[in-house]
Amino acid sequence: MRRFIPVLLASVTLTNSQALSQPSLSQASTCQRSNAQNFLVFGGGGGPSYNEIALEKNMLYFQRSLKELGYNPSVAPIYFANGNTGEKTVRYLDERGREQYKTHTIPNVKGASSIANLRTWLTEAAKEKSSTPLFFYFSGHGGHNRVNEDNSTLLMWRDRQLNVQNFTQMLDRLPQNKPFVTMMSQCYSGSFANLIYRGGDPNKGVALQTRCGFFATIKSRPSVGCTPEVNEADYRDYSSSFFAGLTGRDRVGRKVASADYNKDGRIAYSEAHAYAKVDKFTTDLPISTSEAWLQRQVSNPTMQEQILGQPIAPLAKIARPEQRFVIESLSKQFKFDPARSFRGNLQAMKPDLVKTAEDEAYLVRLSMELTNVAMERRVKTSKDAKAIATLNRLLRCESGSWGKP
Repeated sequence: MRRFIPVLLASVTLTNSQALSQPSLSQASTCQRSNAQNFLVFGGGGGPSYNEIALEKNMLYFQRSLKELGYNPSVAPIYFANGNTGEKTVRYLDERGREQYKTHTIPNVKGASSIANLRTWLTEAAKEKSSTPLFFYFSGHGGHNRVNEDNSTLLMWRDRQLNVQNFTQMLDRLPQNKPFVTMMSQCYSGSFANLIYRGGDPNKGVALQTRCGFFATIKSRPSVGCTPEVNEADYRDYSSSFFAGLTGRDRVGRKVASADYNKDGRIAYSEAHAYAKVDKFTTDLPISTSEAWLQRQVSNPTMQEQILGQPIAPLAKIARPEQRFVIESLSKQFKFDPARSFRGNLQAMKPDLVKTAEDEAYLVRLSMELTNVAMERRVKTSKDAKAIATLNRLLRCESGSWGKP
């Protein structure tokens, strides 16, 4: 299987290329924005045939996560698939493995996951000039823009597509002092890391608004997790791990190891992201906005070769605590010698340690983390004040957390 690893590594090398009875939308947004943290959730498939029950269960797990951290789940408006029309649009497999459809059972759904509802909600948010942070969660499907992977799409209800640039243009209307954080788990979700740029276009420079996000996988690859299977104990996906890391409980209620890697008494988004990189055995390649930005600074394959040719231990030493956790955990998983480089360890590794696509993906995750650390140090020790300021702003945004309600 090792013959495929260089191909996977190449796929993550980024260059400086041109990167019913319910409150009204206005009432709902005004009400929920009175808390210490604002929330907005969109989810579901674009049609019944791919509106899997796992997406419904993701909405329910998100509500349980809110409750775990002391929030009333009703503070988060949820727009899911067909909304409250009563249609049987959730696809699942019964105990005999037969395909069935049912209505959703998510409390407090405000409407359908339509582009119009999203635009209306964000327009109302822009009017309030509030500096309260907004956390946006999307759990659905994504479309791949093969012509421009920096501008792929969210698939909204009735198969409507919302691309990165149009989505970001909505965000551009939010107050400049309102931080925006997102977690997205759809296929090709890494494309939405470009929301940090004006209009979502890497050629236009980083936006003035503070925006950041966490994504299940890089812009060129599908993600895992959308299944019609009912048993949540079998779910393996980025969002399950992210919220487990953030709250300390997995989706079936079991306590998990603390993700408070810097021991400051709270779980930052970046720490939950690190937890998710190690937690579940999947083919996803999780990435954040700062990581996508850093990897875009890798100007050529030779630079990445140099990074992966450095000993692992010194890179782990200069890493932030959550980065060190990822490096040390994944190095241990493959029995890597930290005194040697990633490339050196890879060449000496026993073939039986890499048997599956998941094994390969975990190796790529390690290579990505080492690249992130090296590039972060390179930027911070440079004399490029603009680049340093951009990186620091992204890292501050990613180190936020759900504040106390």
